[in-house]
Amino acid sequence: MNSRQRKTLEAIFRNPVSKTLIWDDMESLLRSIGCEVDEGDGSRVTFLKDDMSLDMHRPHPQKEAKPYQVKDVRSFLNKLGIRP
Repeated sequence: MNSRQRKTLEAIFRNPVSKTLIWDDMESLLRSIGCEVDEGDGSRVTFLKDDMSLDMHRPHPQKEAKPYQVKDVRSFLNKLGIRP
């Protein structure tokens, strides 16, 4: 995990939930911790790690993740035991 990914991890766990977190940064973080990415139809993407999965839609046309998406990623990371 590089320094940008560490900053993204810290931002995911910050309260209140960020409305300016870039989706690509979150996706980069999830890839760096070993998540496999399964591309679905359209903007659907599934992150897989340790028999757990997180199904999401990439935001479009904006590049920022929506607050509920940040919360979903936070919950997924908590289940994996990954915290800042």
